[in-house]
Amino acid sequence: MSHSLVIVESPAKAGTINKYLGKDFEVMASYGHVRDLIAKEGAVDPGQDFAMHYSVVERNAKQVDAIAKATRKADAVYLATDPDREGEAISWHLLELLRERGVVGDKPVHRVVFYEITRDAIREAIEHPRGLSGDLVDAQQARRALDYLVGFNLSPLLWRKITSGLSAGRVQSPALRMIVEREKEIEAFVPQEYWSVEADLLQADTPFVGRLQQLDGGKVEQFTINNAETAENTSKRILEASGADASQPLGEPLPASGQGELLVTRVEKKQRRRNPAAPFITSTLQQEASRKLRFSAQQTMRIAQQLYEGIDTGSGTAGLITYMRTDSVNLSQEAVHGLRAVIEKRFGKDKLPAKPNQYRTRAKNAQEAHEGIRPTDAERAPESLKGHLSEDQYRLYDLIWKRSVACQMIHATIDTVSVDLAAGDVAGFRATGSTVRDPGFMAVYQEGADDRGGDANDRILPPLSEGERIPLTALRPEQHFTEPPPRYSEASLVRALEEYGIGRPSTYASILATLQARNYVTQENRRFKPTDTGRVVTKFLTEHFDRYVDYEFTARMEDQLDAVSRGETEWVPVLRQFWDPFQERIEEKQQVSRSEVMKARELGTDPESGRPVSARLGRYGPFAQIGTREDEEKPRFASLRPGQSIDTITLDQALALFTLPRDLGTTPDGLALSANIGRFGPYVRFGDQFASLKKDDDPYTIGRDRALELVEEKKENIAKRTIQRFDDGALTVMKGRFGPYVTDGRKRAKVPKDREAESLTRDECQALIDEAPEPKGKGGRKKTASGTSKAKTSRKKPSSSS
Repeated sequence: MSHSLVIVESPAKAGTINKYLGKDFEVMASYGHVRDLIAKEGAVDPGQDFAMHYSVVERNAKQVDAIAKATRKADAVYLATDPDREGEAISWHLLELLRERGVVGDKPVHRVVFYEITRDAIREAIEHPRGLSGDLVDAQQARRALDYLVGFNLSPLLWRKITSGLSAGRVQSPALRMIVEREKEIEAFVPQEYWSVEADLLQADTPFVGRLQQLDGGKVEQFTINNAETAENTSKRILEASGADASQPLGEPLPASGQGELLVTRVEKKQRRRNPAAPFITSTLQQEASRKLRFSAQQTMRIAQQLYEGIDTGSGTAGLITYMRTDSVNLSQEAVHGLRAVIEKRFGKDKLPAKPNQYRTRAKNAQEAHEGIRPTDAERAPESLKGHLSEDQYRLYDLIWKRSVACQMIHATIDTVSVDLAAGDVAGFRATGSTVRDPGFMAVYQEGADDRGGDANDRILPPLSEGERIPLTALRPEQHFTEPPPRYSEASLVRALEEYGIGRPSTYASILATLQARNYVTQENRRFKPTDTGRVVTKFLTEHFDRYVDYEFTARMEDQLDAVSRGETEWVPVLRQFWDPFQERIEEKQQVSRSEVMKARELGTDPESGRPVSARLGRYGPFAQIGTREDEEKPRFASLRPGQSIDTITLDQALALFTLPRDLGTTPDGLALSANIGRFGPYVRFGDQFASLKKDDDPYTIGRDRALELVEEKKENIAKRTIQRFDDGALTVMKGRFGPYVTDGRKRAKVPKDREAESLTRDECQALIDEAPEPKGKGGRKKTASGTSKAKTSRKKPSSSS
């Protein structure tokens, strides 16, 4: 009896597939990547046609051993890693490792892909295997080599020129540039005033609104009325032209005796169609889940992975959706047939188009998977799974199911009415309304909106005819100001990257996560704001590596890698074309001084000392500085507060940072009281003790009364933890997180387990303190009895800098 080994990526998927294949198959998981570039210089050798040197991923070494052992016993091997370029590369790495260990021999090795984890799909794939795609493997190797060469050469340059721990990436850096450039647009934005004029109208007891469209025969543009005086004069002229009492206050309802009339000059009725959106691809799923479910891109992909790999539905484990890394909107004939059957059954035959709706993929190289993201079984409605899914799993599955069903339904039919009304020869107004004649797909799903089966802002107009005169009940001039472009959200940034052709479905979530992990951006109200570190990194890269953060260049690079995956070009020439000029630029920029990169932003002069005040980014974050290093007197430094930026901080704001520590007087028992910011945040100091400030407390504004409240709270906490006190507190036995201890304010000693803390004598406490080790200071240094620090004898090799 033959025995076959199937290798997938995740253990969850392995468990599901194992149930479908039966006893003749053994299914094992690779747990993701099994081999990667060695973590040191020379992993990619440009001098040897970019030869790549790999080693087994340490965390998966034991699993690789187990797979090799199982391969030795198997009659055939099926490589069933994920159906994308990365999955193809994992299969190739696995095969290379198995061949190196001599366990494959002449056994047949097949490549199979599962676009959905269902019994039929798995059987179909096993029965129709293929070989490994050399083109896909080459494309993935080229991508990995490029990312390594950029990161391994550019990141150390950032460490030397800016600060340690930074990174640059082929796709990550252009994404950061987008966020920084948007922030600069916002900061440079100057609001412009403009006014709108709306008429409140009433017909057949139905109120409606007309908006000013024409004035003195010309079209009203956004800035036609741009100040209060013009708005008032225009409004009074309109009131007079309508026959209303122009002496009445603007914006308020007109009395019945003072109302005017507008003449209906045109009524236009139209019917328009709204077509359903295409099935989800990776990027659109991330965008919609962000808008509707408030999921991050990473959260969306993690939950989608769970739905794809398999969920116990009560009648066995099954994959609920197709593969979630795809940029194809195609659907199989089977899937379309299933969706149409569900639509006819649940919503009626009249909700089915005569022919299935077809969608065209916008991506230039949509080959990450052969279908859009859809339920594996359209009959499996979300409500039937509610008891088997977590809340987040249910919400995402519900989104995918509804989008998939809606994409095969008829269009929505909407009746629209547009009415023009005139106030004599002075002004023209327009009122619009719409009603949903047939919601079609909107009964199930709307892109970017709540699923309510209609527009939230639908307006219904009363019946109107040309020549009618409509009562004008109020005229409302309203002031507005233009607003800056919004910061990028996860959804809008993914959409922008996709539109530029930067990155691919599998990379978006990791790009966003890396930007936050490196402290290049923060999120405020779910929108990205660059940090000072992110700004400085972008400034350095755009000034010195402009080509490599250029959007079009990055997109062209993606196109070239796609061409490799299609077998249209060789991967080594693509890398050579990139590497040679990049290497030259790296060598050239080694000479750029750190002071030039970190050039300070001058804010003005300190009125007290007459010394210059600047804002800059240091190795430990943004700070303000009074004076220069060339002055006889040392410069003074103060860290910027949360929310402050070196690009926007003012002189007054910077000088305020130097007011700490603030003297708050004394406590009732005579201890000096002050407020400051320390290593662990803002605090109040009383004598030689400290009390942390609360979230709403500000060290720059906190008063003495509030500071004393915090002091009393701290004293109460200390009292609750105090077991015994000797010599007026010089020796204290305290309750600690890990058990009772003795302290003299400098050293700590644990209370032995065989002694009760409450019964310790003073002499026993002193003996424990005498035997306790000296406390360590910063950098592992031990404090001497005098309180000074004794440095370690070993010295680090000084780092090179330019």
